[in-house]
Amino acid sequence: MKKQMLVAVCSLSLMLVFGACKKKEEKPAMPQTGAPGQEQQLPSGHPGGPQGQVAMPKGQTAITVPDSVKGKWKAVMIVVEDKAAKKKNEYTINLNSDFKVPGSDLKITVGEYLPDFKMDGLNITSSSNEPNNPAVNVKIFENDKEVFKGWLYSKFPAIHPFEHPKYSLMLKDGVKK
Repeated sequence: MKKQMLVAVCSLSLMLVFGACKKKEEKPAMPQTGAPGQEQQLPSGHPGGPQGQVAMPKGQTAITVPDSVKGKWKAVMIVVEDKAAKKKNEYTINLNSDFKVPGSDLKITVGEYLPDFKMDGLNITSSSNEPNNPAVNVKIFENDKEVFKGWLYSKFPAIHPFEHPKYSLMLKDGVKK
C-alpha cells in the first residue's frame, strides 16, 4: 500500500513538473499586405528588408542623378484622388517645379525623378535610365504647411505613401524629353 501511494505521489509530482514547463513560443508571423501566398516585394535597394528588420544608416541621404538619366526626363504624371468625391485626376508636372492641385489646399513640389530607383546606404540613385522602378521625390504642402516629404513609387504605391484623410497621390509615370 505504501509503495502504491509513493508511486502515485511521484507520478503526480512528475506530471506537475512537466506540465509547468512552458514550450518555447514562436513569434507570430507578420501580416502580409499582398494577396495570400504572395510575398510583398520592396523596391530595389529599399532599406525595409524582411519585416523592416534592416536598420537604417544614420546621416544625411544624398540623391545622385547619374549622367545616363540627367536631362532625359522633363516631367512626371501624378494621379490625385479625391477620396470623398471618388474622383481621380491626372496631372503632368514638370520636374523641379511647384504645382497647386486645383480645388484643394494642396501644393506639390516635384524634385528629382529616378526611373530605376536604388538606395544603397545613404546614397539614392538610379541604376539605369529604364523605368524598372520609377520614383519621384516630392514635398506636399497643405495651406503652406509641409505635410509630406519623401518618394512616390509607381510600381509600389503602398511603400511610404502620402497619407491624407481626403486625398491620395500616386506616381503614374515619368515623361521623357
